[in-house]
Amino acid sequence: MSADIQFGSLPAITGDDAPRSKGNLAAAALRFGSLLAFASILVIFSLTAPYFFTIGNIGNVLGQSAIAGVLAIGLTIVLIAGGSNVVTGGIDLSLAANMGLSAAVYASLIQFGYGDATAAVGAILTGLAIGAVNAAAVVLAGIVPLLATLAVMNIVAGLELVLTQNTVVPASTDLLTAISTSDGFGIPVLAYILIGFTAIVAAIVQYTPIGLRLYAVGEFPDAARAAGLPLKRLVAGAFVASGLCGGIAGILSVSYLSGSTTGSGEMLLPVVVTALLGAVFSGRLVPTITGTLISALFVGFLVNGFQLLNLPSTLVSGVQGVLILIVVSATTLLRKREI
Repeated sequence: MSADIQFGSLPAITGDDAPRSKGNLAAAALRFGSLLAFASILVIFSLTAPYFFTIGNIGNVLGQSAIAGVLAIGLTIVLIAGGSNVVTGGIDLSLAANMGLSAAVYASLIQFGYGDATAAVGAILTGLAIGAVNAAAVVLAGIVPLLATLAVMNIVAGLELVLTQNTVVPASTDLLTAISTSDGFGIPVLAYILIGFTAIVAAIVQYTPIGLRLYAVGEFPDAARAAGLPLKRLVAGAFVASGLCGGIAGILSVSYLSGSTTGSGEMLLPVVVTALLGAVFSGRLVPTITGTLISALFVGFLVNGFQLLNLPSTLVSGVQGVLILIVVSATTLLRKREI
């Protein structure tokens, strides 16, 4: 299996370059096909599943997508800075475990009698520390991200089990209650957090010099190096930012589940699906924060529709795996056409 997942844009159409023209047509088909598939799923579930297309259910999907969405945004930042190769480029497999340990730290600190401020700082610092370890392993030790983050994932998962003794750690505070409630329209606060968080990160990554440098490092590392950009610092910063997203997701997880629970590793596949699928919702078939948000909603509505129709939940993982295969296969074929 090839490790290359090319998200790069395709060259302009010229009258003498038939293969490239076909590549652009394929890229357009992939992009608009994804949007059409998204719209078709919404229509099908609206017609078949009761209460699917209601404000309350849409709000629930947004709220339920908040944790996976925040994690996927962190992974998207790593994808942007690390490049399209998931072995030597951008990938962070420790994100779900990061969320689990950050949640365990938050809930444990609450159990020890500390307030929300201290617990939140503890969770955020935990996420940042995990991101820093990933950055050191990749940038300083020179370990490929796939292996480095895989090793960190297992270490972090073990630390979570040690801290929680493999049990549920309940936590209930005014802040957690406020985050887990809904407004007068039945829309969860988590939905607003997801939208606000996406807007902030999108503004930074897609409209600031830092974001442009991240894209340059990921897509054109040689040119970025020749231009004098600090590649190692930017890549390290991407992993630290990803760790921060893990810490924030940990806090949201404690609020959503009223405590820390084991089994955070189950979040890894949906997060990878969301981040990879987000590229096909962007204008140039590259990872973007807004594309990741659309992808998170796509996956969220898909899972929600399955639940409303009482379809087996085991089918969801299968569908997510198929989505990964489609995206990887399509983008790899586009790269071959481009070459």
